[in-house]
Amino acid sequence: MFSLAKSWAHAIKRDVTALYLAGRDPRTPWLAKAVAAIVVAYALSPIDLIPDFIPVIGYLDDLLIVPLGILLAVRLIPAVLMAEFRDAAEALARLPPNRTAAAVVVALWLGALAVCVAWLLPWLSG
Repeated sequence: MFSLAKSWAHAIKRDVTALYLAGRDPRTPWLAKAVAAIVVAYALSPIDLIPDFIPVIGYLDDLLIVPLGILLAVRLIPAVLMAEFRDAAEALARLPPNRTAAAVVVALWLGALAVCVAWLLPWLSG
């Protein structure tokens, strides 16, 4: 059971890296790029839709949302390209640093926070 979980985790890590590579390749269809970007950003984001400290359901996003997003993105990429991206992902030890992507993720979360504050401010003030 442990070896199955370990191989599943390795496959997810490889596919996240492959989706990163697919998002930067001009041969990848635009819809697949959009889905891949969202999945990779969510998978690498330190903020979850459901906080992990909530018992049981806190891990649902990690166990369901990310793998389902990866599955959707992989299905949108032609099989020949996906095999090429997976081979390249195996060759990489880890994702190359990308400060632009990190800045976009932080900006999106800050924007979401600003929208929440703007929505709550009238209610809190009175």
